[in-house]
Amino acid sequence: MQRDEMEYDVVVVGAGPAGLAAAIRLKQRAPDVSVCVLEKGPEVGAHLLSGAVIDPRALDELLPEWRKAPLKLRVPVAREEMLFLKQSEAETLPHALLPKILKNDGCEILSLGELARWLATQAEALGVEIYPGFAAAELSLDEHGALNGVITGDFGIKRNGQAGPEYAPGMLIRAKYTLLSEGARGSLTRKAETQFKLRTDSDVQKFGIGLKELWRAAPARHQPGTVVHSLGWPLDNSTGGGGFLYHQADGLIAVGFVVHLDYANPYINPYEEFQRFKTHPAIRAHLDGGERLEYGARAIAEGGLQSLPKLTFPGGALIGDSAGFINLPRIKGIHNAINSGMIAANAVADAIAAGRSHDELAAYPAALKQSWTWKELDVVRNAKPMLSRFGTLLGVACTGAELTLRQFGIRLPWTLKHAGADHAKLRPANEFSPIIYPKPDGVLSFDKLTSLTFSSVQHTEDQPAHLRLTDPAKAIDVNLARFASPESRYCPAGVYEIVEDHYGPRLQINASNCIHCKTCDIKDPTQNIVWATPEGGGGPQYSRM
Repeated sequence: MQRDEMEYDVVVVGAGPAGLAAAIRLKQRAPDVSVCVLEKGPEVGAHLLSGAVIDPRALDELLPEWRKAPLKLRVPVAREEMLFLKQSEAETLPHALLPKILKNDGCEILSLGELARWLATQAEALGVEIYPGFAAAELSLDEHGALNGVITGDFGIKRNGQAGPEYAPGMLIRAKYTLLSEGARGSLTRKAETQFKLRTDSDVQKFGIGLKELWRAAPARHQPGTVVHSLGWPLDNSTGGGGFLYHQADGLIAVGFVVHLDYANPYINPYEEFQRFKTHPAIRAHLDGGERLEYGARAIAEGGLQSLPKLTFPGGALIGDSAGFINLPRIKGIHNAINSGMIAANAVADAIAAGRSHDELAAYPAALKQSWTWKELDVVRNAKPMLSRFGTLLGVACTGAELTLRQFGIRLPWTLKHAGADHAKLRPANEFSPIIYPKPDGVLSFDKLTSLTFSSVQHTEDQPAHLRLTDPAKAIDVNLARFASPESRYCPAGVYEIVEDHYGPRLQINASNCIHCKTCDIKDPTQNIVWATPEGGGGPQYSRM
């Protein structure tokens, strides 16, 4: 069957904050430029997950009237706490001691999914065409090796690899320029990094896994505008991460936990650490009497400035978390993602106005290096390396000292490198003891499969598994034998499990459980698991995450 083709001036892959901001800015700059946004989720926002406390700076520049938008969960930050947790106690770090960059003055609590859906309406009002349910699966290259668009995934392929009665081949979407805005560990971004050698001169990317639940608070416990961040328990000093509680509007609380994926102990289970976190007296005080509404998880690109790959290649560019613009100490990246999309859009608009196409957008990284995003990331560039090298306590102290020096105009002359990729940090299981996690109480803590029902995950059952093993034998000969099958623990959705049959142990992959967090693609110690796009429209269906 012949592949259908469509042609636009610009195609954006991913309807997240960066992609939608790029589309909007393109239409603001050049109303006659045709722009298409492809989104693999069933609707805009369905695959988006963030805390989220947002620095409004970029939105103010993109759409100055955005505060008039009907965002039901938005509320300005009114008060904040930073806690250091011990097993049953909590110490509060005085707000006055926090470096200015870490304070949330002027920030807003909101739902990223709700924000994206509103941004989509603004983009469509300007003439942007948005296509949810279409997963961009392959890069399309012209005869000179430049990117000239993307190919969407096929529909109707059966589990055996054969075309079913509803088979339809993916479309070729041609474009003068393609912007990849897939979020952390995007599948096309990985292909572009390999095809165009984008990581030749950059440090490795570092990641965390962020787990989140949305709760309906007991009325007496709801404090709109309250922000709580925590370090410490249940993680030990050598395992990076922390928790958050954000009191949104409409009686809701977003509660979440981040575990940095450079941990060494293969028995660590980020999902179970999150469940333990909620039982701490200082955290349960916010949740008692409430009702859990949603659950999800997503990888976070934490490497910062030194981990940014080359951002441009012939015919395209990386924007948002596809590149990795998160400010880890601030626990914020939405504003930088939006700004990167706007800056890239300006470069595209200028290139098309000049009659160019399929070349490198050199103006994008040049302008980015002069932007406030670059300056902000430069301030915190050593935070992640210090946390990884020195542990939580000393790492936080060193980061705080450096950020305080920057307030007085003192910039340390060095940029620390990261100490290797996250998957390489996992140590053999025989160096550790198994962690016995408490059984869920069904009130504050829950088992993984029960939680999965709160992500509304759906996939077409009779399709090829989108989670693939490069060498199936490694799952048993290496992962199980050496690392006690860590994929059964770091996956927050119960995708991977070791089962025994008359042939012995084997790895079972429950691909229909996948919530597209990408953790397996990142943390697998032999890099044997490859995450590919499933049929468009599959995955979680978050409503307010």
